[in-house]
Amino acid sequence: MAERYDIVIIGAGPGGYVAAIRAAQLGMRTACVDARASLGGTCLNIGCIPSKALLQSSEKFAETQHGLAEHGITIGSLGLDLDAMMKRKDKVVQTLTGGVAFLFRKNKVAWLKGHARITAPGKLTVTGGDGAAQEIEASAIVIATGSESIPLPGVTVDEQRIVSSTGALALDRVPERLAVIGGGYIGLELGSVWARLGSKVTVVEYLDRILPNMDRELGPMMQRLLARGGMAFKLSTKVLGATPGNDGVTLDLELATGGDRSDLVADIVLVSIGRRPFTEGLGLDQLGVERDRAGRVVVADDTFATNVAGVYAIGDVIRGPMLAHKAEEEGIALVERLAGQKTHVDYNAIPSVVYTWPEAAAVGKTEEELKVAGIDYRIGKFPFTANPRARANGDTDGFVKVLAERATDRVLGVHIIGPDAGTMIAEATLAMEFGASAEDIARTCHAHPTLPEALKEAALAADGRAIHT
Repeated sequence: MAERYDIVIIGAGPGGYVAAIRAAQLGMRTACVDARASLGGTCLNIGCIPSKALLQSSEKFAETQHGLAEHGITIGSLGLDLDAMMKRKDKVVQTLTGGVAFLFRKNKVAWLKGHARITAPGKLTVTGGDGAAQEIEASAIVIATGSESIPLPGVTVDEQRIVSSTGALALDRVPERLAVIGGGYIGLELGSVWARLGSKVTVVEYLDRILPNMDRELGPMMQRLLARGGMAFKLSTKVLGATPGNDGVTLDLELATGGDRSDLVADIVLVSIGRRPFTEGLGLDQLGVERDRAGRVVVADDTFATNVAGVYAIGDVIRGPMLAHKAEEEGIALVERLAGQKTHVDYNAIPSVVYTWPEAAAVGKTEEELKVAGIDYRIGKFPFTANPRARANGDTDGFVKVLAERATDRVLGVHIIGPDAGTMIAEATLAMEFGASAEDIARTCHAHPTLPEALKEAALAADGRAIHT
């Protein structure tokens, strides 16, 4: 007979494993299907976590090499043990994925190791690595299979010389020349890692700016700061193909508007032009699950229900930003709704962070979005050059930008480029979650001297009352 569960979640990434744990806490008999050797999905295994580990290590290397002398700290010759750096990264991954396995055991979540295929409403087949199939029944089936790298026509990824983000996290040497195709957060973060370690990095972007999904002021400033650190940029440029050769990989480039052609030779090419929903092998077409033109599973607002009874979807496979924390919030909201609670996700309060240095972070609407929507707003900006803690730390690049509705003073968006922007954005997100005004932030006492005082000053500036500028 088929094993029966209250809920089966396909995918053990941040959305899936968090949903599974919460469902178990709510008393549901829960199973999570995942074929990887370790839990955590792309994020913990080959994405967010290993990339942040390498970012941290490379930041320390760069600071030791270039930033300690002004603090009166002198050292002798500096060496790089890339193998040790990679082993540290792997240990971080192993610790965190092992932690998820522990939480599954603690909460009595069954880990079904294998590939899932939905055969009918309420029914799945899980096929293990040995080919053995197991029939499963569930009152609710949740698709949380995440996303995969988008391939680029004319450029074949071999994970040796032409790599995806997965290969870029596991290079066995520092490439002399690294070409990054794509100026989004993945390309910039991984490009930053290898640039700090000594690579000559060139970012090739089809659009006329990097970070195209963020507020228009952030991209150009980020480009200037990264260029100051040695990264080069070719904007409005299309990659037509890639040819491996004895001297490296030659990229065939053309202006996005057509016309002028050129070549770029690199030892390693990183393809990072975005991600797409991963739904292969789930049987969605046979089941009749509706998807949109981008391949995303179509779900009803707030309920996450597909058009097939008992089948739900969350995270990267549905609409919205492909962010781990967005998937987590959706997973919890879904299972709590299934348990009879009334929950929802505020998509206006989903922060995004680019973990370069300085970092870039945002929540809410951009200026461009407010203009298109015809919303009258005020701007408050404050530079980190005027923040005492940033000055003391020697990290004065960037600014905080607050967008507030003119009529109500309600905060509509906050955009930060600067030191620890990813941490600072949490306060702005909380403010937006509770519908705060710029004055609410401005009148909140902030410890001195701290970086978040820059957010307070930007909120003051929205009303023309900044103190330190």
